[in-house]
Amino acid sequence: MTCFLKHILAIKKNTSRRGAIIFFLKKKRKPSKTLLEIKQDLKKKRAAAKVQLSADIALSKKDRLLIEEIRKKTEELNINNVTRTKAYLDFYRHYPEIHWAFLGHMVSRNGGWNMTDLRGELLCRLLSEQTKKDFFAFLERGNWLIFQDAYRQFLLYDVCMKRKQNLFYLLRYLNISVFMETIWEHFWKCRNHYILTIGLVINEQSYLEKRIVQNPVYKDKVFYTVEFLLQELLSFNHILFPFGGKTGKAELAGQTLDHFGSLNERILLGKRLYKILFHDQAQLQNVIKWAYAHPHTGSRKDYWPHIFNDLNEGLPGTGLKRRLKGCQLRKGAGRLYSPRLEFAWKNVNHPDAEPGDWFEDLNVVDYLEEQEENIDGGITDEYCSTLEKLELAALAKKAIYI
Repeated sequence: MTCFLKHILAIKKNTSRRGAIIFFLKKKRKPSKTLLEIKQDLKKKRAAAKVQLSADIALSKKDRLLIEEIRKKTEELNINNVTRTKAYLDFYRHYPEIHWAFLGHMVSRNGGWNMTDLRGELLCRLLSEQTKKDFFAFLERGNWLIFQDAYRQFLLYDVCMKRKQNLFYLLRYLNISVFMETIWEHFWKCRNHYILTIGLVINEQSYLEKRIVQNPVYKDKVFYTVEFLLQELLSFNHILFPFGGKTGKAELAGQTLDHFGSLNERILLGKRLYKILFHDQAQLQNVIKWAYAHPHTGSRKDYWPHIFNDLNEGLPGTGLKRRLKGCQLRKGAGRLYSPRLEFAWKNVNHPDAEPGDWFEDLNVVDYLEEQEENIDGGITDEYCSTLEKLELAALAKKAIYI
């Protein structure tokens, strides 16, 4: 590895540590009564979880059938990024009190766009075929894992609502963390949307930590590659929330993830994204309206058809020319190719999720404290700059830092 790349890795490690320190320095005040109650309940559940799981024979036939039905329905919808993303939105239509369902839908859209970017016009020229496959495997596995964990919880909530009965003791039999059993039970009693949403953010990111981020396969093939560092240097890790768009060009809100490898950074990002989506009801309704009107296909044409097309407008054998200027196409330039997911990647048959409960440290409960902070959701200029940088890198066909 070159000295340059070692220097970049060192910067990112230090940045990750500073982010964790800053978060906990802000947490000097005494935990609220609610968080103390959640911690106490988690202590009790963690101590009893192993004993109760070993006695699953005590489950009724009705409970066993319900668990099997939830597993089967989740598997049926967990086919690819498009089916997962649609399932989140469909669930949110029925249960708008579950805010994470819409947050998950919008973030999952971004996951699909990242997948098809690997076959799109710009990144396709910067990555080898094997690297594209490795990156897709990484994105697809993470998307699959989160869905099979989160959607099982949603289906159980659906049954709880229909039966008007607390059934969250069944979560552990669906391989859901004991942490979420406590969070769901708290929501059932108190209807605290913020705690449930951030609880799900904590859960899903912690669930991914060992299975994806700390997985040696992805560390070697993805995180420590020049291309992954390039994407971070180019800030090609934006989370975009389109809305409006009277002339076909949607406006964008969102955030940029500075360091994917940091669990702390991912959780804090989730908190910021939630605030951007839900702090302003008028803005939220604009994003929801856009999402309902634009079914997810995986192509970035979904939100910016003036820049992207899911059909390749380039002529075979012609070289790439500069087409972008300030997020507008130059005169006479064709749109950038951004394929639909179905034409970019085949469906994947996944092995079962790795077993085990991630929950060990009660301090993660501190993330549930709501922070008073102003968050700028403006991202259009930054995103436009990224597109232009990527176009220049694709033209040069060499690393952007050279």
